[in-house]
Amino acid sequence: MKRELVMATNNAHKLEEVRQILGDTFLVKGLTDIGCTEDIPETADTLEGNALQKARYVYENYGVDCFADDTGLEIDALHGAPGVFTARFGAMNGYGESHDADANIHCLLDKLEHADTRKARFRTVIALIQGGQTHLFEGIVEGDILTQRTGSEGFGYDPVFAPQEAGGLSFAQIGPEAKNAISHRGRATRQLARFLHSQDNTQDNN
Repeated sequence: MKRELVMATNNAHKLEEVRQILGDTFLVKGLTDIGCTEDIPETADTLEGNALQKARYVYENYGVDCFADDTGLEIDALHGAPGVFTARFGAMNGYGESHDADANIHCLLDKLEHADTRKARFRTVIALIQGGQTHLFEGIVEGDILTQRTGSEGFGYDPVFAPQEAGGLSFAQIGPEAKNAISHRGRATRQLARFLHSQDNTQDNN
């Protein structure tokens, strides 16, 4: 029987990525699967804080073990911004609405038009609350911001982020399987999976 996990998101792209990475061992449910339709607040000033805030909300209000992630794009030329404001970057700078990927990319390319460096990293933090205990996992991928959009796969900033391991190609060019193998979320999710598997092995040996 598959082990059930609840991820505190309704983002179909995130759910699909996590399901692909965790494989057949786990049945990953989203918020709608447990009847949660609220807009969970993300008001912390760190990725760790936001991930914990979302996981705790679900654990405390729905009584189920839960994990949540928060991801930030950290750009050297922008002193680490947009960071926790990654999904709202465009809207905060007068470009479109919040969570509008096109507006976010447009804003980012404009900001970096005359930048001396385009070095950046994606960082994902996953917070797991299990039996009242909290566990944190982090994944980081280094790369560069391209000067224009390339590729048609992925979501968010994928068309303009080129990870170091991809030879100059963007996340949107290399496809979901290759992306999951090296991405920030992939690395954090595999840490989560290793932790869960180690728990299973410990229980089996007791």
